[in-house]
Amino acid sequence: MPILQVIVLAVVQGFTEFLPISSSAHLYLTSWFLGWNAESLDFDIMLHLGTLVAVLAYFFRDWVQIIGQGFGMDVGRDPELKHNRMLLWLMAIGTIPIGVCGALFNEMAETVWRTPVVMGVMLIAIGVVIWLAENAGKRVRDMASLGLGDALVIGGAQALAIIPGCSRSGITISAGLFRNLTRESAARFSFLLSTPAIGGAAVKALWDIHKHSGLHALLTAPFLVGVAVSALVGCAVIAWFLQYLRHASLRVFVYYRIVFGIIVLALAFIRRPA
Repeated sequence: MPILQVIVLAVVQGFTEFLPISSSAHLYLTSWFLGWNAESLDFDIMLHLGTLVAVLAYFFRDWVQIIGQGFGMDVGRDPELKHNRMLLWLMAIGTIPIGVCGALFNEMAETVWRTPVVMGVMLIAIGVVIWLAENAGKRVRDMASLGLGDALVIGGAQALAIIPGCSRSGITISAGLFRNLTRESAARFSFLLSTPAIGGAAVKALWDIHKHSGLHALLTAPFLVGVAVSALVGCAVIAWFLQYLRHASLRVFVYYRIVFGIIVLALAFIRRPA
């Protein structure tokens, strides 16, 4: 894959993975519009690793505290996490739904569902869900109050993210808002909960390429540049988005999703073969 194409798609991935606008839709549609082929296994691994590096780097202290407290150690200083020592196990439970759905429906998500029509419909539908969550949620709870019910609801919502155009962050933040979390806490838990799922997908992809051609095939300049670019952009977007949610709503993303979804559907029908 040409280095310019790698950089463009890595920027798109890093920018859209953590915003509630669907990275899968933007990656597919960027390649679709430009006539690029972005279906290779090494490309998939590159984006998964870049995203994983971004979320692990940004939330490194959180993860040290969460894991330590999960095993009974007194580590970290974050007051919200300090009051929820079961968070590690809640996230483990919350990861089960996407693991099951990924195993059952991943092939369909990568083939049958991976169309502009499905993505356009999901962009609009989840946009409406985000709007409803913005209006329904009381936004009075933080990470300290998260419990089993929250993990099951938000984890169940994350399972829908295998559908292209859904947006992992969009659906899980919405679920958090429906559970009356603040916007920032909903986003923070969404990103933390995404880490095991992204890591699992990356490990599976690495194993697949190991069986086909060996991991040495990944040690190329485009691959390393793609991982670095998507990770750096992802870290910057996480920092900006969490700051944004402290004083602003998600409505701008609702409008974006609906307008973008309508454009995608229109183009899909215009470009449909006669």
